[in-house]
Amino acid sequence: MTLKQTPLYKTYINTPCKTAPFAGWEMPIQFSGLINEHESVRKEVGLFDISHMGVFLIKGKNIKDLLQGLVPTDLHKIGPGEACYTVLLNENGGIIDDLIIYDQGHDAKNIESVLLVINAACIEEDIEWIKQHVDQLDLSINDFKKDGVLLAIQGPNSLKVLEQYFNKSLVNIPRFGHQTIFPKNNESSESIFIGRTGYTGEDGFELLLNEKDGVKLWTKLIDAGITPCGLGARDTLRLEAGMHLYGNEMNANTTPFEAGLGWLVNLEMPAKFIGREALEKQAQEGIQKKLVGLEINGRAIARKGYKLFKNEKFIGEVTSGTWSPSLKKAIAMGYVENEFAQMGTEVMVEIRGKFHAAKIVKRTFFIKEK
Repeated sequence: MTLKQTPLYKTYINTPCKTAPFAGWEMPIQFSGLINEHESVRKEVGLFDISHMGVFLIKGKNIKDLLQGLVPTDLHKIGPGEACYTVLLNENGGIIDDLIIYDQGHDAKNIESVLLVINAACIEEDIEWIKQHVDQLDLSINDFKKDGVLLAIQGPNSLKVLEQYFNKSLVNIPRFGHQTIFPKNNESSESIFIGRTGYTGEDGFELLLNEKDGVKLWTKLIDAGITPCGLGARDTLRLEAGMHLYGNEMNANTTPFEAGLGWLVNLEMPAKFIGREALEKQAQEGIQKKLVGLEINGRAIARKGYKLFKNEKFIGEVTSGTWSPSLKKAIAMGYVENEFAQMGTEVMVEIRGKFHAAKIVKRTFFIKEK
């Protein structure tokens, strides 16, 4: 299969950059090294190419009412300029994908617009799911990214860096807020979508630009000394922050309650949505498995699929694991039977045929000191 390449591929392919297949794309895994990239984001700022992700514009009358039937989160809690993280569910309450919905308001004809940012591996399935379950006469769905560039600028200095580049104050964009801007120093008249979102546990922004402006921004920031970061650091950063990865911590066989995402489920709202009955039942009867955080004794890394035991009884398995550059210890997430999910419970993880002691802890391993 021929791998797709982002518009930025040509800017880093001749640099000391390691690439690898990811969701059908040839993506950068690391540039200067995972530890350096990770620490740059935690301490200063880092720059990620995330142009493989899907960005779709959905327009129609009462569009949030229509989309409400697909997600368990009350979409009417957000207004224009705001966004929410949520999930698409199947009839069993299983998670089809996670996504961010950006409310872009409505025009003079009361036509509402929202942007969806979805995982690269789920683009075709997600869009087909939406088309199947929402009346096509009442909305339009278009690829908003097209051949553009999607960047993530993450870290405590990200606001300062972007304000200097665009010569524009962005401090009024709150967490999960977004704007469409026309930078003063931009050679193009085309707009730039910017949201204060990210996948690292740090303050940061995600920007969608046309190819020309995206390549220009990437190149100028790198030339200014900003650290380019690959998917390797993105994974260690999100894992330290306890953030889920679709296909690991959640899939069509896990519900939001099991995945520790119960805060996304607004059963108090009267709206019907796919999977509601299954979640109502689970809310009443309880869950059988639960996603937990794990600290592993020693330096051995517990990878996805490694088995977990308690008193020689198999109780679950690891979904993601890594060495935490910030905490200098091995961490992981995994599902265990609910009766063993209490904080402080000591378990064993089988790593390459040997058993290693581990302890169940909070999934948010790293919390930024304010």
